[in-house]
Amino acid sequence: MSEPPRIVNPQAGDDEQYDEKSLRPRKLSEFIGQEKVVEQLSISINAAKARGETLDHTLLYGPPGLGKTSLAMILANEMGVQIKITSGPAIERQGDLAAILTNMQTGDILFIDEIHRLNRAIEEVLYPAMEDFALDIVVGKGPGARNLRLNLPRFTMIGATTRLALLTSPLRDRFGVVQRMEFYSVDALNDIVIRAGKILGVQMSPEGAREIATRGRGTPRIVNRLLRRVRDYAQVVADGVITQDVANIALTTLEVDHLGLDENDRRLLRAIIDLFSGGPVGLSTLAASLSEEIDAVEDVYEPFLLQLGMLQRTPRGRIVTPRAYEHLGLTVPAQLRDPRSASEQKRLF
Repeated sequence: MSEPPRIVNPQAGDDEQYDEKSLRPRKLSEFIGQEKVVEQLSISINAAKARGETLDHTLLYGPPGLGKTSLAMILANEMGVQIKITSGPAIERQGDLAAILTNMQTGDILFIDEIHRLNRAIEEVLYPAMEDFALDIVVGKGPGARNLRLNLPRFTMIGATTRLALLTSPLRDRFGVVQRMEFYSVDALNDIVIRAGKILGVQMSPEGAREIATRGRGTPRIVNRLLRRVRDYAQVVADGVITQDVANIALTTLEVDHLGLDENDRRLLRAIIDLFSGGPVGLSTLAASLSEEIDAVEDVYEPFLLQLGMLQRTPRGRIVTPRAYEHLGLTVPAQLRDPRSASEQKRLF
């Protein structure tokens, strides 16, 4: 039997597509956070409009749930063009990509999510499409086969990935604009909660919004999901008004603590502490002890724990920091709190 989905999972669930769409900003001026990215994209948009050209190919990378898809849709809206959305795993054959590209109009945007999961044969088709706006098709087989080149309208490719290192260099180099998405500050998440609350028609105190924002793990998708769950609780228990106490009780019931960690995060930290004496422990060994996939540990669990400074990656494996012991209410081992153990820590790292 599969486990229920985590409420703090940064990946979007199938049942959240409609809710997410209603909360997405439609203009750069409505986009909260990611100031550096927004500033650079605004410059690119204004420059392209002034020259009457299409946008440069753009690559957005960073942890899931930070707004990469939203930014792609905003770019299309700001440029006044159509956007076609697909994902790397969805493009299985060269013909699938050719069908998409040949149906695009000048200036249109092709957004490929999880672009690092594109088949290598598909990438070969993308190279001339992105660089020369041409599509090379092989017609026939054997000695009679010939190459046919189709001209494509000038379009913009926007790729999104959570694993930049998995992109091949030839593909990565064909993007003129590369932007990293960072985790959001609590202040930015607080603004997002307030905006989403107005859209959803939720009555909420400033303290209630702040309480939800502090547990949002720096991720808009998660904070919006928490808001919807707290809204449900407030509607049933607290006359529909989200105060700080209501938000605190609702989120505690959902096992999301004041830092945004859920039981799965705490289980990972406890596994390293209890089974491996705080580390170091290899990624594959840790994943096996948790009965999780390696990619899930590396992409879903670790980023936020690393961001909080509760987990560290070392050449020898993962190590739990003193902050994790303190958060779990455990005594920090002497070798971690004693300054005289610096040489030992240096050896481990």
